[in-house]
Amino acid sequence: MRQTHSRLSRLSGSSTVLVRGAGVAGLAAALELSRLGLAVTVADTSPAPGHGASFYAGGMLAPWCEAETAGPEVLKLGLEAADWWEAAVPGLVSRKGTLVLCPPRDQSELRRFASRSSGHHMVDADAIAELEPALAGRFMTGLFFEREAHLDPRLAMTALWQQLEAQGVTFRLGDAAQGAESEASLVIDCTGPGAIDRVQGLRGVRGEMLYLETGEISLSRPVRLLHPRHPLYVVPRGGGRFMVGATMIESDDGGPVTARSVMELTNTAYALHPAFGEARIVELGAGVRPAFDDNMPRVVAEREHLPPGTDLAVAGMYRHGFLLAPALARQAADMAARRLMENKGDANP
Repeated sequence: MRQTHSRLSRLSGSSTVLVRGAGVAGLAAALELSRLGLAVTVADTSPAPGHGASFYAGGMLAPWCEAETAGPEVLKLGLEAADWWEAAVPGLVSRKGTLVLCPPRDQSELRRFASRSSGHHMVDADAIAELEPALAGRFMTGLFFEREAHLDPRLAMTALWQQLEAQGVTFRLGDAAQGAESEASLVIDCTGPGAIDRVQGLRGVRGEMLYLETGEISLSRPVRLLHPRHPLYVVPRGGGRFMVGATMIESDDGGPVTARSVMELTNTAYALHPAFGEARIVELGAGVRPAFDDNMPRVVAEREHLPPGTDLAVAGMYRHGFLLAPALARQAADMAARRLMENKGDANP
């Protein structure tokens, strides 16, 4: 499909692809469509991109870790995510790996995680202390996924938005989003939780997170702490701030974070390091993530599964938004371009 760029170029003047939704899936799709030479408009009722579930994401580009629960397809689709983001938003990707730990009493959880994942090697107390000096003496064994990466989703979304505008992508935000469909030749739905009632098979999964601030601990990479009931991840954001998250609740309620979740998150963070017990809570947030029954994101192309006026949907991102958005955006862009050419009578692109 990438070899048809010259054929697509003649469509750009007469065909506009509308991307509904300016979250991570929408902006990634807009970039891939733009790379094909197509005219792109992004419409979102929010005042700025990235104000939905993407705003509360961990930003972990961790295909080997995520495959532990999601299976090999996530690993396959996510392998090139870090390279894609580095090209899209240079300088914002940190490639320092992921460290997976567990309390001494839960060693069976670590063995289970190791057996269901790949791309890691076992590290002992000395290696843990070398990787994260702040955790020296606190954990005897762990798993190090050295090829994984992470980024700050909020910085990445802003940078991607700016780059897309510089490349000529049109943004219709807030009230200006109304009526954008009337100007489009093809519409892609990337509205995330907004598609739950419109795209067949989606449900809502609530995720909750908090930001802690402390000058008493420093981490260089995401750390996952395994726990039979309350697994947790801590992602450094710089300036003494840490994003702490992990809750997954089967609900489409996007309301405030619950007291139970705050206790679970803070108690487990304290188990990682006591300094988090004295940290300031500077932000609480909850977001609804759309998911299919198998929790695998996909590009939906069957019109009977889509609302009227929609040609494609990038949907069901679940907890894999930043990891899988690049691969799904490529798929959606190729499918959109093929449909545009078919509609113009070029059925053999």
